[in-house]
Amino acid sequence: MLPQVQIRAHAAGGRASCCCLFSSCCEVTEGQTSGGQFDQQCRAGRNCVTEAAEMSETAETRGPVTRRRRTTITSTKQTKRQDAGEKAPPCSAKEKTADKVQKHASNNGNVEKEMGKSAQQQQQQLTNSPKKQRSAVEDINDRLRCHNLQESLLSSASGYSNYRGILNWCVVMLVLSNARLFLENIIKYGILVDPIQVVSLFLKDPYSWPAACLIIVSNVFILAALYTERRLAVGTISETTGMILHLFNLTSLLIFPSASILTVTSITPVGGVLSLGTYTVLFLKLYSYMDSNKWCREIRHAKAKRMTRSYSCPIVAQSNGSAINTNVSYPGNLTHRDMYYFIFAPTLCYQLNFPRSPRIRKRFLIRRLFEMLFLMQLLVGLIQQWMVPSVQNSMKPFQEMDFSRMVERLLKLAVPNHLIWLIFFYWFFHSSLNFVAELLQFGDREFYRDWWNSETVTYFWANWNIPVHKWCLRHFYKPMLRKGVNKFLAQTAVFLASAFFHEYLVSVPLKMFRLWAFMGMMAQVPLAWFVSRFLNGNYGNAAVWMSLIIGQPIAVLMYVHDYYVIHYGSTT
Repeated sequence: MLPQVQIRAHAAGGRASCCCLFSSCCEVTEGQTSGGQFDQQCRAGRNCVTEAAEMSETAETRGPVTRRRRTTITSTKQTKRQDAGEKAPPCSAKEKTADKVQKHASNNGNVEKEMGKSAQQQQQQLTNSPKKQRSAVEDINDRLRCHNLQESLLSSASGYSNYRGILNWCVVMLVLSNARLFLENIIKYGILVDPIQVVSLFLKDPYSWPAACLIIVSNVFILAALYTERRLAVGTISETTGMILHLFNLTSLLIFPSASILTVTSITPVGGVLSLGTYTVLFLKLYSYMDSNKWCREIRHAKAKRMTRSYSCPIVAQSNGSAINTNVSYPGNLTHRDMYYFIFAPTLCYQLNFPRSPRIRKRFLIRRLFEMLFLMQLLVGLIQQWMVPSVQNSMKPFQEMDFSRMVERLLKLAVPNHLIWLIFFYWFFHSSLNFVAELLQFGDREFYRDWWNSETVTYFWANWNIPVHKWCLRHFYKPMLRKGVNKFLAQTAVFLASAFFHEYLVSVPLKMFRLWAFMGMMAQVPLAWFVSRFLNGNYGNAAVWMSLIIGQPIAVLMYVHDYYVIHYGSTT
């Protein structure tokens, strides 16, 4: 039974009493309540009775509820009263009833959550039990079995190809072995690097630089080719006369510098190589200039209109800028500006409109300039410190014709020579050509390809020097094929022309003719046939590397050795 409390209040002239459930819901003292207020409080008491009855019914239907610890949150007013030592006022009946209802609801919700969790756990246990059984079986099988059908990693049938660690080991061994050779050279000869010696060669006689003067004179041949093409464009001279003038100009490009170097004794071998290299590049450029303009005239005569953009290279627009549309057509390209742009551009093949980059990247330009200066000093230092002493020590075995000592000297010279050749390749084809291309905004930067992966000799010669390869393909190899020449004969002719220019660039500056470079280049023809016929894959790549390390560098070293024997043999 619920406790009953009588509520008494003084009305206007009499007593009124009301029995109400839950004394906490309504409590009125005597003499404080009027008639209307008394009725309102009685109604509140009745509402409390109905709410309590409903709550008891729900509790009976749902069953017993676990009793939980209740945490209360006091308000700021209560904390202030507690701090002052006062008692908190009693809660109203509605607040207490709402608190109890929330308590029962939260307890019932927690019970439902716990029941749901237990059901989920049971389902997970049912589903995990087969997995646990399978894992236990697998564990037992792993304990019983420790061998599988498989190949060793180093066998070809295994399919394993990650040998990065072995490659790193090879690099470490290479560095250590070369470091030992470097220390041995320093201990034996001391420090021989002298940068001032190189500068003194240019400042020794500043008013007499015959090689530089020879390079300046080359402008005569450039202007002769330009004016000849202008006369051909307007029809002042015939095609036959123009061809004769061009051939005379190109022949003079090869004869005049070589005759000057052989007759002028003050030209050093270094100056001779620089001047002859410049004239050789000019020869290839002007030959391409002659051929390209001839093709333009043939198209103009065939279609009776100017050369359109379809016959020229389109301007390349990149994301960091937009190139200016400055396409030209024949004969509008026959200007001094166009001619000298082609002369300084890092290419040997002429065309009317070159691909242009949108802007000059200053950071890229500075990096390439720093590489050029640093690698040039490194090349000079390696030649002075490593090459010169080795060449001087190799003269005696060559004079005595001691074969075993000769082989030992050649192998000793091949390693530094090959290292210098690799540094020179990076300095020239990457740093220098990219520097010039960036200055001129020349867009085609493919100066080399992956020649280090060459599996055939022909692939190496076609990919290590792209400007020369493009020239040979465009102006020498394909015209021979169009005329019906056999492919093998055309390749042999290309190697023959390359052998001539190699011999030309080495023999004339040294003022001696031994044909080592010519024979070394012509030996590439049977070597290329042998490698492509009998060697494939890694074996072919190893053969290419062996030919680079021992083949062509040895021919160059033979020239250097003969030069020292001729000029310094009596002093040793």
